[in-house]
Amino acid sequence: MIARRGLLALPALLAAAAAGAQPWAPSRPIRFVLPLAAGGSLDALARLIAAHLTPVLRQPVVVEPRPGAGGNLAFEYVARAAADGHTILVGWDSLVINPPLYRRVNYDPVTDFNPIIQTVAAPQVLVVRADGAGDLSSLIAAAKAARPALSWASPGNGSIGHMTGELFRRDAELPDFEHVPYRGAAPAATDLLAGVVSALWVSLPAVTEHVREGRFRALVVTGARRSAVLPSVPTAIEVGQTALEIVSWQGLLAPAGTPAAAVETLNSEVNKALNSDNISRWIAAQGSERIGGDPGVLAAQIRADVRRWAEVVHRTGARPD
Repeated sequence: MIARRGLLALPALLAAAAAGAQPWAPSRPIRFVLPLAAGGSLDALARLIAAHLTPVLRQPVVVEPRPGAGGNLAFEYVARAAADGHTILVGWDSLVINPPLYRRVNYDPVTDFNPIIQTVAAPQVLVVRADGAGDLSSLIAAAKAARPALSWASPGNGSIGHMTGELFRRDAELPDFEHVPYRGAAPAATDLLAGVVSALWVSLPAVTEHVREGRFRALVVTGARRSAVLPSVPTAIEVGQTALEIVSWQGLLAPAGTPAAAVETLNSEVNKALNSDNISRWIAAQGSERIGGDPGVLAAQIRADVRRWAEVVHRTGARPD
């Protein structure tokens, strides 16, 4: 593990910022490092925020996909980057899921990063092709009867879609329902459309348009209540899958030790971006919830998820495929 000052030093970091740290401005382009392939909702929101920040910060903000190893390549890269505010991780749940899932990772989600902001939260959704199963019980029956076994996709090993699918597979007693990981939601959706896989567990914003336009059928969402963008789709709780009340997060993080002024400036400007008309409308249309706020919101989410997903990995026996 890399020994750096991260979440554990957050109160001191915030206090320094509040005490009047000197204004920060980037001296060169800022890179948003993406742990998935381009094309999914994580990428889309990062690019919207980058476009907002570029004129404000007077430096280009570019999105740089670094997919691979379930996101670990990007996570380790940013953990080792210079802590000067110019290399930022576009983070999501895999950051905290991967440490118990993989035999070894070369970063610590708590000590190796300074949270900047949690951008959004969104439920997971289980989708099939429009000509696939009509409801969740039909998919379960088909998966139990199929020879050879059916397969389901996720955006990658360690993704929250992977973990949600493992919980579903365990509770529905589907040991032969094969997991196929992808490098992001976009290639997984492409293969579902082509019939390469039978179902896909993914964050709702990644497939909202596919469902609206009739290419996919959504069978269940994992929020505590039905989604406003797919009001006819039942929640997992409604169909008896009580372990599947799951909400995913996205956010921005810097390497541990990044100056408080840089974190404060980026937090303030990204909050403004999230509250802008075009980005807030886009977030709502995708079925996400805008979060924002100070870095402590994301810090608390990470601490809670470290405990939760370690338990889920242990309980399901999930492993990278």
